Amino acid sequence: MEPIKKRKVEAALPSNGTPSLPSEQEMRSLLEPLAKTQLVDLLAKLGSQYPSIAEEIRGIASADPANRKLFVRGLAWDTTSETLRSAFQEHGEIEEGAVILDKATGKSRGYGFITYKDMNSARAALEAPSKLIDGRMAVCNLACDGLSSVTSTPDLAQRKLYIGGLSPDTTSEMLLYFFGRHGEIEEGSVAYDKDTNKSRGFGFITYKTLEATKKAIEDPQKTLAGRNITVKLADNHKSRAVQAHLSAAMVQLPPMAAYPQPGQGHSSTPPLGYTYPPPLAAYPTSVYPIPSTAAASYQTSPQIPYPQYALKTDSLAPSQAPTPAMGSYPYYITKQ
Repeated sequence: MEPIKKRKVEAALPSNGTPSLPSEQEMRSLLEPLAKTQLVDLLAKLGSQYPSIAEEIRGIASADPANRKLFVRGLAWDTTSETLRSAFQEHGEIEEGAVILDKATGKSRGYGFITYKDMNSARAALEAPSKLIDGRMAVCNLACDGLSSVTSTPDLAQRKLYIGGLSPDTTSEMLLYFFGRHGEIEEGSVAYDKDTNKSRGFGFITYKTLEATKKAIEDPQKTLAGRNITVKLADNHKSRAVQAHLSAAMVQLPPMAAYPQPGQGHSSTPPLGYTYPPPLAAYPTSVYPIPSTAAASYQTSPQIPYPQYALKTDSLAPSQAPTPAMGSYPYYITKQ
């Protein structure tokens, strides 16, 4: 090392020869201006190099229930909280788990929550989000995401199928087994009535890939439990159902008889429940009589004679015509 650089390094070191660590306040002032992505990159790099930092990061993340709580949807109406917990306990110790019930009827609302004690258990459950519980394929995701992780998938409408024409004896297991030959299923079950728990004659299947969905639609063998079934995209079926509902709700009213229709004249018969007013009486055809004698003229008032007055002459007016002056301009003689 060059002598000059060596002297600078030695001057920066304390008397004992070890570099001094910055205070926590100094580190905060350096970290606060950084963006979130920069902080994530920095902590990820430090956590991969130093095990103590990795354990600290893991402990802070695991303490937050949002990273340990799962939302489970697609449950059967008769699934209990005990059945739900037993289905997820293979991934780790469960802190809390329950099926959400309707307050009025006391029946399941078709979804529930699972909270693990450790964040790693929740991650293990998310690696296999689909589970067959009580004959229905349930799906889980982080509760803090809600349904956003499902609805935000751009190709979900192209992977979800509507299965119609099912036999009342067809169960969800039979449906999943029949369509499982085309590819891995993400979610699927037969639609059951909430009150009677009987099949409604249709169901849904959501594949994980578009290729599996295409195979299921193009498969010529569409017979399940002795019935010919209908397989189509669920989004197309929904739009047709809405259109049929609107068409049935629109009732064309008959045209009003009181108004003429295009290309037709006025109707000669009045509408039902309405009578035109009676016609007015005709005017007499005879001419009004003309009086034989004209009315006498009005009497005129006599003229009153007014006295005549002579015009008064102005005493200031000149008594004689003005005398022409020089230059053909007249001038007046003043009165003496």
